[in-house]
Amino acid sequence: MFWLALIDLVIVAAAMAVLVRGNRSIQFLRDVGAALPPKPPRVSLIIAARDEARNIEAALNSLLAQDYPDFEIIVVDDRSTDATPQILTRVRAENPQLTVVTIGVLPAGWLGKNHALQSGAAAATGDILIFADADIVMRADTLRRAVAHALAASRDHIAITPEMIAPGVVLGMFMSAFTMFFSLFARPWNAADPKSPCFIGIGAFNLMRASVYRAVGGHTRIAMRPDDDIKLGKIIKDAGFAQEMLFGRGLIGVEWYPSVSALARGLEKNTLAGVEYKVAAIVGGALVQLAVFVWPFAALIFTSGVAFALYAAACLLMLAACVDQTRFVGVSPYHAAGLPFATLLFIGILLRATYVTLRDGGINWRGTHYSLAALKSNRI
Repeated sequence: MFWLALIDLVIVAAAMAVLVRGNRSIQFLRDVGAALPPKPPRVSLIIAARDEARNIEAALNSLLAQDYPDFEIIVVDDRSTDATPQILTRVRAENPQLTVVTIGVLPAGWLGKNHALQSGAAAATGDILIFADADIVMRADTLRRAVAHALAASRDHIAITPEMIAPGVVLGMFMSAFTMFFSLFARPWNAADPKSPCFIGIGAFNLMRASVYRAVGGHTRIAMRPDDDIKLGKIIKDAGFAQEMLFGRGLIGVEWYPSVSALARGLEKNTLAGVEYKVAAIVGGALVQLAVFVWPFAALIFTSGVAFALYAAACLLMLAACVDQTRFVGVSPYHAAGLPFATLLFIGILLRATYVTLRDGGINWRGTHYSLAALKSNRI
């Protein structure tokens, strides 16, 4: 048991050191300069909306209040069946910088959101495109800071993580753990290094030069990718363009999911896509997470002496890193205490999503079924 505890501690210490050091190398958007050139580039904010009546008006109000001197907002209504079209019509009547594009039929070979974003980009007149979610809320200086940094740092693509609004303790615990797992998996701090294969993309806020978007083929190359945001970042990085991730806490906020059940359903769409539809990768990843993030806590019950001390040290290191993680995403540091429970919940959601996808022969997303064969065919 001693050697097992020692190996576990070494692995945990190495992983947590990478995580903490990596996160601290990423800038906060609120801390970067916000000085624009005398004639700043025109910005097109593009949003895909399907049945977003619950949140879209608040999101649009925050976008329309941006202090950026030259921007347009393009909302693509993707076959909504709720009050979204009526809300867009009313807001559009009062705000001429808002353009509404309506999608009535989804063409074959496209995911709805990806087709909507491609359609929005086709209607855009800006030199810079920003793809954002329909429930995102931004502080008034967000666009100005993001564009100013992109220009000053010579970035072709900037992805910005939002502050997570997590209603309830369970979702808060999940957010703190999930963002830690994602960071260890994606290593977004390396995206800015042209020599690193790491890449990044964030659906809440993906900013890029319009010329870059067109050069990589836009969403056409990722038409059937449920993980379109991060894969858009991949094709941009692979093409040799400069990208970077920033933390948007304090400037950009989003309620990721309103409940645990909604979270489980939402993650169904891109669980297998994230590992290129390799079931073995899901199972292997679940076993690694159990060994690294759950077993040390369970081992405290069964061990004593030196082994207990080693496992306790591993647990403390993980909890300290998780507490540190919360400051980047905006959830309470107390939620880090639920790390082992959140890990089990995450594993359960991943396994369930894999089972449901295989059972249904694809994913069911926002009223449309997409076959597994069609999804697998779009490899990036």
